[in-house]
Amino acid sequence: MGIRGLMSFVEDHSNEFFTDLKLRDTKIVIDGYALFHRLSFNSNLELRYGGDYDSFADIVQKFFESLFACNICPYVVLDGGCDISDKKLTTLKDRAREKIQMAHSLSVGGSGYVCPLLIREVFIQVLIKLQVCFVQCFSEADRDIMTLANHWNCPVLSSDSDFCIFDLKTGFCPLNSFQWRNINTIKGTQNYIPAKCFSLDAFCHHFSNMNKALLPLFAVLCGNDHINLPIIETFLSKACLPLGATSSKGRRHHRILGLLNWLSHFANPTEALDNVLKYLPKKDRENVKELLCCSMEEYQQSQVKLQDFFQCGTYVCPDALNLGLPEWVLVALAKGQLSPFISDALVLRRTILHTQVENMQQPNPLAFSEVERINKNIKTSILTARNASGTLDCHNQQPW
Repeated sequence: MGIRGLMSFVEDHSNEFFTDLKLRDTKIVIDGYALFHRLSFNSNLELRYGGDYDSFADIVQKFFESLFACNICPYVVLDGGCDISDKKLTTLKDRAREKIQMAHSLSVGGSGYVCPLLIREVFIQVLIKLQVCFVQCFSEADRDIMTLANHWNCPVLSSDSDFCIFDLKTGFCPLNSFQWRNINTIKGTQNYIPAKCFSLDAFCHHFSNMNKALLPLFAVLCGNDHINLPIIETFLSKACLPLGATSSKGRRHHRILGLLNWLSHFANPTEALDNVLKYLPKKDRENVKELLCCSMEEYQQSQVKLQDFFQCGTYVCPDALNLGLPEWVLVALAKGQLSPFISDALVLRRTILHTQVENMQQPNPLAFSEVERINKNIKTSILTARNASGTLDCHNQQPW
């Protein structure tokens, strides 16, 4: 997720970019997608035979019990369906191919990390059981998480390197240094969880007091989930950035370091972007500028106010409202009563199936898109959710 190589880069400079925290007595906004993947992959669970759901549920429960013991109030934010602009479609396809190869590796006794099919549903069931507040966003949740955390002045818990780019008031705590299994005590009475918090100020200071506003441009030039333009390689090569390391990790780190040092010479994103475009053919400049500016907007504040959902139960998403979807559908999606594949099928007429461990030698009749079968079942799913809220007579009305 995010900018490949950035998380390992900042962790290699842990003493410079991170501060130690004794986390207690606070709200915390949790990236739900990152959390259930972390708990699934780092808890020695069986991933080959359909899913060790009992053990996973126990681990999720213990995680939140650790937070409760330190008077930490969690708010879990889950990703929803695919972005309606489809700008991440190439990335999603690439990741699906990688997961298929991992699944094959697992099926023949090798290594790999593929979540069991129902892991998200089990995660939500545990949240409901423990009465942990959670919301399922209409699409990707990163900007909503950042906006909510800044509204409440509380930290974000995730493993997504995009949170090293967002200007978070109280900081970003990576999951891999969040020691929830190691609760400590102050003066014998006050419990806390040892954690590390990424400091954006320290990060920018390290690069000649670079303007924070330049970081979204750094993210899109480095190559994030939203943009990966081949023509950017033209700029990178002509700008003489240090890209020539031998190992994959080394090459990424050289690119990150070179871009940050180069950007630190500019006062603002406009000046830096103009200098990027100078290295490109004139015929491509306007299109590239538009794409880069559009991608940089992904790091700005969201219009969705999740605090309203947590406090009043109202979920207002401008993108979803512009599509004309009924309010009860949006509320059911926000409460996790409908799966994100519902919104994908409704809006995009397409859904990407979850990868599962199976015999790769057998023919697979399923493709990336399974719209025909979904269309047969989607009405039943929607009607069931709406009928559960007591707002629809399934025999006499249409879904909307």
